[in-house]
Amino acid sequence: MTSKWVGRGSPEGLLLGVALDALLGDPRRGHPVAAFGRAASALERRVYADSRARGVVFSAVLVCGAAGLGVVAEKAARGRAARAAVTAVATWAVLGGTSLGREGRRMAHLLENGDLDAARRRLPHLCARDPDGMDEKALARATVESVAENTSDAAVAPLLWGAVAGVPGLLAYRAINTLDAMVGYRDPRYLRFGWASARLDDAANWAPARLTGLLAVACAAPGGRAGRAWRALRRDGAAHPSPNAGRCEAAFAGALGVRLGGVNVYGGRVEERPELGDGRVPETGDIRRAVRLSTAVTLAAAAVAAVGAAALGAAVAASGRRG
Repeated sequence: MTSKWVGRGSPEGLLLGVALDALLGDPRRGHPVAAFGRAASALERRVYADSRARGVVFSAVLVCGAAGLGVVAEKAARGRAARAAVTAVATWAVLGGTSLGREGRRMAHLLENGDLDAARRRLPHLCARDPDGMDEKALARATVESVAENTSDAAVAPLLWGAVAGVPGLLAYRAINTLDAMVGYRDPRYLRFGWASARLDDAANWAPARLTGLLAVACAAPGGRAGRAWRALRRDGAAHPSPNAGRCEAAFAGALGVRLGGVNVYGGRVEERPELGDGRVPETGDIRRAVRLSTAVTLAAAAVAAVGAAALGAAVAASGRRG
């Protein structure tokens, strides 16, 4: 029976992992994702070349290695309680929803106190934009957009993959997302080498981003903005240059009653992003609202993941009995 469950999510483990993330957040030292990043950097130094083929090998080795570690961990866990415990630890290790909320609230606190210099220094913890010269509203918009986009990356996507593929799915997704953050850029060094990591991240986030948008619509309902969030998601979600980020940002824009998008600067490169939503320009007070919405979406995603994992497990068990 144990072998049939390998690679299937544990509903109890996923929910317990979400609770651990809410209580503990990310560890300040010895974070497993940081250890993976150091291993990836070491491998990059050995295999890097201005080549897509080398990038494919780089991504494949690391993602398959992470998934393989998950398979070993699940096979070593015998019994439902052990599987739940292993899943909980893996879920806690890969989730970043609590840390995302903390960063958002920290930015809100700095802007509420008028400390623009400190807010500019803090912004790189959330996104890769150049903060120099940003005023309060620009910083608020950047923070709201980052909270919206990263709700999918930090919480919804790992939970979805954990439900579908268990611990291997959790670890493989976090590996994919981390590699995209490390090498998935369009600069001269990584345009070719990072191509595979960027495309793999796009594929892994396709379903989670759309689920994030739908959950944002659902979670907007108590405030009466569900209809506006749905319209923004349908109308503007595909306008973003990213195949996934626009779905999250558009739904959040509608739910919060703000307008996202505009001019962004990355490493001196200016990009004009399409407008998402039809509300006002975000203000400092909208950051805390975005964080609360992100938390609600994360909890909703945890419920969806647990139900999905339970349904998948029941289907696998029924298939085994018929066989």
